[in-house]
Amino acid sequence: MRTAVPEGNSLGLRAAVRPIRTAVLRHLLVISGVAHPLSGAAQVHASDSLHQASVIRWWHGALVLGGVSLFTLLDEPAQRFTQDNRNGHSNDVAHAFRHVGQPELYGTITLGLVGAGLLSGNPEMTRAGGRLAASLLLAGAATTGLKLAIGRTRPNETLNAYEFHPFSGEDAMPSGHTSIAFALATALADDIHQTWASVGLYTIATGVGWSRMNDNKHWLSDVGAGAALGISSAKLMNGRWRIFNLRPPQVLLGPGHASLVWQASF
Repeated sequence: MRTAVPEGNSLGLRAAVRPIRTAVLRHLLVISGVAHPLSGAAQVHASDSLHQASVIRWWHGALVLGGVSLFTLLDEPAQRFTQDNRNGHSNDVAHAFRHVGQPELYGTITLGLVGAGLLSGNPEMTRAGGRLAASLLLAGAATTGLKLAIGRTRPNETLNAYEFHPFSGEDAMPSGHTSIAFALATALADDIHQTWASVGLYTIATGVGWSRMNDNKHWLSDVGAGAALGISSAKLMNGRWRIFNLRPPQVLLGPGHASLVWQASF
């Protein structure tokens, strides 16, 4: 839809542009705040990640599945509590958190890290951006597949937390915003490797999960599943965890090209 602007209404145009400039500035500040500690931490991480890898066993997945299943027992009480306490202030806070799980922020951070690394000639920062991109891609792909297979109905469409219709187009579980937010938080926290950064990043990711419940878009177990999926995606992509002997991806840089390579040992 196209909106007509009266000729000569420059004041209105300036007012419309101001929020856009503010948003862009906020994203650039986020990138600069992340990129500075990453420039020192990424090199340490690159050399240590393979030595710190933990092999994921089948029972690890069973524990996560059991935990998410227990969360389903709290889905309906948590939904009622959240909606009973929902107000204008909580909606404003949720709106701010929600952006962390959307492309305008995580995409900006990822491209900013890669771009800052290339422009500054810092290959480790570029590789950190590549690992982040791989983490987000895995989290996004896994989330999409699980949503399709599980087919859970969202809480704003039903009061019954146990409505599942596989391959029906219902897409409550897992929460996509939450999985992306936790993949982003985990990837950055593992590369920065500072307590203050980890606490701050995971707190923000938790806020994203809460915002989806405040907006009545997801059940508690949807958020829990999204968090587990996001953390696992980032840990697998940065080499902290390993499954099926699949090594973490490597970002190979050369004159005028970059590539992403996976290796598996048998």
